Amino acid sequence: MQVIDPRIKEWATERQREYIDAVNKHGSNQKAAEALGLSRRTVDKGINLAKAAATRAGYSSEQASRKTAEPRLGPKILVLPDVQAKPGTDFGYLGKIGQYAVDKRPDYIVCIGDFADMPSLSSYDRGKKSFEGRRYRADVNATHDAMEAFLMPIVEHNRRATKAGKPEYQPKMIMTLGNHEHRIVRAVEDDAKLDGVLSVDDLAYSAYGWTVYPFLEVVEIEGIAFSHYFQTGVMGRPATSAQAQLNKKHQSCIAGHQQGLQIATGFKANGQMITSIIAGSCYEHDEDYLGPQGNKHWRGFLMLHDCRDGSFDPMFVSLNYINQRY
Repeated sequence: MQVIDPRIKEWATERQREYIDAVNKHGSNQKAAEALGLSRRTVDKGINLAKAAATRAGYSSEQASRKTAEPRLGPKILVLPDVQAKPGTDFGYLGKIGQYAVDKRPDYIVCIGDFADMPSLSSYDRGKKSFEGRRYRADVNATHDAMEAFLMPIVEHNRRATKAGKPEYQPKMIMTLGNHEHRIVRAVEDDAKLDGVLSVDDLAYSAYGWTVYPFLEVVEIEGIAFSHYFQTGVMGRPATSAQAQLNKKHQSCIAGHQQGLQIATGFKANGQMITSIIAGSCYEHDEDYLGPQGNKHWRGFLMLHDCRDGSFDPMFVSLNYINQRY
């Protein structure tokens, strides 16, 4: 049975990683090509290019033979909680998180929703003095500014890598829409005249490279469930705590929506740990409705290490740290 050293995937493109996984799963380049619906030549070429990139980076076949027997860690996932981008906000900290992603190379980046705030469509503030002057287009433009700030370090890194003949960093990017993005859908449902005028597509998440999932759809990666929030009870309310989320869903779950940081752990019957996290504040601004005390909550993002079968090692990275480090 043919085996390709999986460490080579560190220097491979996303497509080349698929070839390597297929060969290791099916046992040969030919069988991998058949499983992927490709020609043997295409698979051979992709794997050879990945091996060449690893060699250029200084990774030798001798090292590969020594490393094959070593245990491999599972994928890394960077989780970006609610950014709530709105007009008049400084998004410099998002560029620092983007640079952190370039430095740490998570395999996945999951945005848990509410990247956009969309205050012009808020039903809670309508009629109040604070609502005056809000505009839909300004909200959309602020969201684009925030997204470009976050992704620019990755774009710049890949530009330099391509120029130097080195592999690009191409994480899989997953976006689970939040209730703030859903404000656009709700506005159209409430006023049919807006159909074709307002759309979540205005935020262009897919164009930026995200695989986008609708509000409250659950996405599972390595046995870990991700959604903007998880519903409990017949009324579909969001779980009020990480422990309630764990008790209801009985698996590792990551949600946003609530400000601050909560974590709860439990165990399956086989002794495997499961972890529930609610982290819903990756922004620097204060929210008026929370008041002075309510705004004193944790702000940051998550790094999930060694993710496999619902198990992972969580690391919490605060905005205070990221602003001092970068």
